[in-house]
Amino acid sequence: MSIIQFCYVLSAILFILGIKSLSSPETARRGMNLASFGMLIAIIGTLFLPSIVTYHWIIAGLMLGTVLSIPISLWVPMTKIPQRIALSHAGGALAACLIGIAEYYQYNQAIDSVSTAVIGVEVMLGALTFTGSLMVAGKLHGTLPSRPITYKGQNLVNISLFIIMIALLIYLIFYPSQDALFYILLTLAFLFGVFLVTPIGAADMPVVIALFNSYGGLTGAVMGFMLGNRIQIITGALDGASGFILSVLMCRAMNRSITNVLFGAFGKIEATAEKKSARMGDHAVQSINIEEALQFFDQAKSVIIVPGYGMAASQAHHALREFANKLKAKGISVKYAIHPVAGRMPGHMNVLLAEADVPYTDLFDMDEINPEFPHTDIALIVGANDVTNPAARHVKSSPIYGMPILDVDKAKIVIVCKRSTSPGFSGVDNELYTKANTWLLFGDAKESLAKLAYGFKRNW
Repeated sequence: MSIIQFCYVLSAILFILGIKSLSSPETARRGMNLASFGMLIAIIGTLFLPSIVTYHWIIAGLMLGTVLSIPISLWVPMTKIPQRIALSHAGGALAACLIGIAEYYQYNQAIDSVSTAVIGVEVMLGALTFTGSLMVAGKLHGTLPSRPITYKGQNLVNISLFIIMIALLIYLIFYPSQDALFYILLTLAFLFGVFLVTPIGAADMPVVIALFNSYGGLTGAVMGFMLGNRIQIITGALDGASGFILSVLMCRAMNRSITNVLFGAFGKIEATAEKKSARMGDHAVQSINIEEALQFFDQAKSVIIVPGYGMAASQAHHALREFANKLKAKGISVKYAIHPVAGRMPGHMNVLLAEADVPYTDLFDMDEINPEFPHTDIALIVGANDVTNPAARHVKSSPIYGMPILDVDKAKIVIVCKRSTSPGFSGVDNELYTKANTWLLFGDAKESLAKLAYGFKRNW
């Protein structure tokens, strides 16, 4: 076995072990380290390829990538990780797309039909993933409107554009030297990525990020076939398959289908549906101040904390962990309920809580924690909205109807840390806020939790 083959086999094993370790928060860090080490070995092995004529540009690329990645890793806060991941998807897709363009340009006159098919698929996937991922990053960062942007006949336009791209690709397979059509196909693919994400709202970003992760992996796998690089095929296939599986799991957590995410414009609801879902209950919203909230916590024996995007936006995860530690020190049971689509990317809440040094053993997924809410003294909600809305159970006109939610309303007392009663990404009011056992602690979540931590310590 040559050194190249040895490196590729070892890196493939490390990639598989890394993905396996990502299945649990407790082993996720080890999984990332294994996958990173596997990538390093794959790069080293590739440097031994006999087809490499000079290392000047390779070394320059490695140095530039290192120089750019270090400040990004150090300066980008954890709350901005979703859009940073989207930008990473865009960068990887663009790299694969440019390689495909270079291969077609270099061998244009002598290229065969099979190679054209492979390059065409790679360029299509890479181009639409690039622009689509940029759109996702823009929506997440607020540079672009987070709401779905729709127009009459939009699905017909998107489907027609996709059919045209497939037709151009088929024609190129039979007539590979038609370079003008190749660049038209490339342009349409870039445009399709924009059209694909424009009608999708911010509420669906966890699914979309996972979906583009899958597209990026498939692009890499196709590039591996084009270059005859086995490890590229393996890594691309692993990335594509895991991204697709994750997309399906995210859709299942929202009780929606992939087609509904891509074409349903989640978050855009009719006025009649909004009126129906706005009839939240017979009670007025009950507000509470810090001192009153402390009295509830002083009498509690068990607390379940439900984090959401509001926690990420206010960077309240460190203050939350400090308050939770104060509760534990007094002998109060504290657990965290993690909804699969809380936040703006898969595992968003797990990542933030891990940064705040919250023990993995305190984190519970929805199916594990839901049976415990009826026996819990306090459900403390920090910024979560749609994933706690009881309307998902019974308001058929609501866009979140049928979505599995955390059963926080079944707790004895519900305290919600929130700036206002404004709706979440879905655009519907939360029935929870008018329940008789619910109190809203208005204000910035970080400040409120810091005051709770200080006040609880003072009350001892």
